[in-house]
Amino acid sequence: MKVVDNAPAIREGDSVPLAKQMLFGLQHLFTMFGATVLVPILTGLDISVALFTAGLGTLFFHWVTKRRVPVFLGSSFAFIGALQLVIKEHGLGAAQGGIIAAGLVYLLVAALVYFAGAGILRRLFPPIVIGPVISIIGLSLAPVAIKMASGNWGLAIFTLLVVVAVSIYVRGFFKMLPVLIALGFGYIAALIFGLVDFTAIADAAWVAVPAFTWPEFNLTAITIMAPIAIATAVEHFGDIMAVGTTVEEDFVKDPGLHRTFIGDGIATVIAGVFGGPANTTYSENTGVLALTRVWHPVIMRWAAVFAIMIAFVQKIGAFISTIPTAVIGGIAIILFGMIAAVGVRTVVENQVDMTKSRNLIVSSVIFVLGIGGAALNLGGGIRFEGIGLAAIVGIILNQVLPQE
Repeated sequence: MKVVDNAPAIREGDSVPLAKQMLFGLQHLFTMFGATVLVPILTGLDISVALFTAGLGTLFFHWVTKRRVPVFLGSSFAFIGALQLVIKEHGLGAAQGGIIAAGLVYLLVAALVYFAGAGILRRLFPPIVIGPVISIIGLSLAPVAIKMASGNWGLAIFTLLVVVAVSIYVRGFFKMLPVLIALGFGYIAALIFGLVDFTAIADAAWVAVPAFTWPEFNLTAITIMAPIAIATAVEHFGDIMAVGTTVEEDFVKDPGLHRTFIGDGIATVIAGVFGGPANTTYSENTGVLALTRVWHPVIMRWAAVFAIMIAFVQKIGAFISTIPTAVIGGIAIILFGMIAAVGVRTVVENQVDMTKSRNLIVSSVIFVLGIGGAALNLGGGIRFEGIGLAAIVGIILNQVLPQE
């Protein structure tokens, strides 16, 4: 069987038939679904509200960024610990107020970028910093993929092999749907072996309004949650750079980093208003971009529309939730690895000299802190950990270590 080389990418401005747009959008919807609903499951928020705010936030993000950036916004894992604490001690409304405050921090960062120029972030985030940060975004998610796959390794490996086969051997249109096709084959295999539980579908209503709640503003809750946005802002820059590198566009220049921060901030404020978790750019969907080379931003907007629809048609969401975790895990192994590979590509394409001791030190510290899950608790609810902490330390090291 002949191996087919990568087809030309589908970019903004290319003509994509409506039916294909919707199929590609469904692919991204399935990709983000598991992680987006996991955050409300862990924190006690409403799943339908999380889907609604993810979809609405994504549409606002695209509007602010002039419909140019192929990004989907979903539930942020960075806020899980703070959400659990605030909800337990101060209630859901106070947590919503904290999420709104976090979104406003993004808007302050956007103002800084707008008036000081994106150059300040380029100086803070040279390739030796941003490359490893992009890589750890994928690598730090590796345990999540393995945990999902370990529920049934046979099913996970089968699904993974379908992704590989479609990506390498299939020709034409279907080559662009490896995730959707793999999900289909994985689901069929799970049905054959009796691994699908339909209870959730039977229990779900056909149409229901998500359980929206209203925010309250509690100073303690705000001081706990708002500082987390400083760390996630670092991750935001890394994600935007990862997307830009993947689709070969400079989104820092156009539409501008200040616009992406505004879009993310507004999406997070929207989430806080309605009762959803804070939003963030989704690495899983970036992995799909790298895998499929379908980069047209309209695809993400279709995924957002479908997410909003599912929020109201609960049987559809229940059906998606019946996809075995191992099937998603098999796909995630490739998608998260793709993100890590994009980080390596960033370093290679920018010809970073890794024979220099300073570059080795900067990248080494970023990798260990990011993958190792290091955490720094400054008290008062201010906590930096994982990717955010690794990025901050990498920035500092790159500034203070002398050039050779």
